[in-house]
Amino acid sequence: MAALAAELLAAPVEDVIANHCYGLFELAALHLSQQPPNLDSARKAIDAMGCLVEGLGSRLGQHQGSLSEGLTQLRLAWVKLQETVAGPAQDGRESSGGEPGAGSA
Repeated sequence: MAALAAELLAAPVEDVIANHCYGLFELAALHLSQQPPNLDSARKAIDAMGCLVEGLGSRLGQHQGSLSEGLTQLRLAWVKLQETVAGPAQDGRESSGGEPGAGSA
């Protein structure tokens, strides 16, 4: 355990955080790929990733661009699947509370 802790401490913090974000990306993508998609679970993972990516912004260093792009892709996929599963609401708004990141955190 001491060796693992030393290795973790030696890694740049932004690399470790980015690794966790990639894990959240994969978790959301897995839930979106289920038949039927598990939109609620995917939304939680997307929102968690959004908190990190948007909250830390440029402090993520070289990872900021790819993480922001991945977050956008997940959000777009979620909206598309939500519309496919639930259908658009009568007034044009999302029928299940809106897209991930839109007022949720």
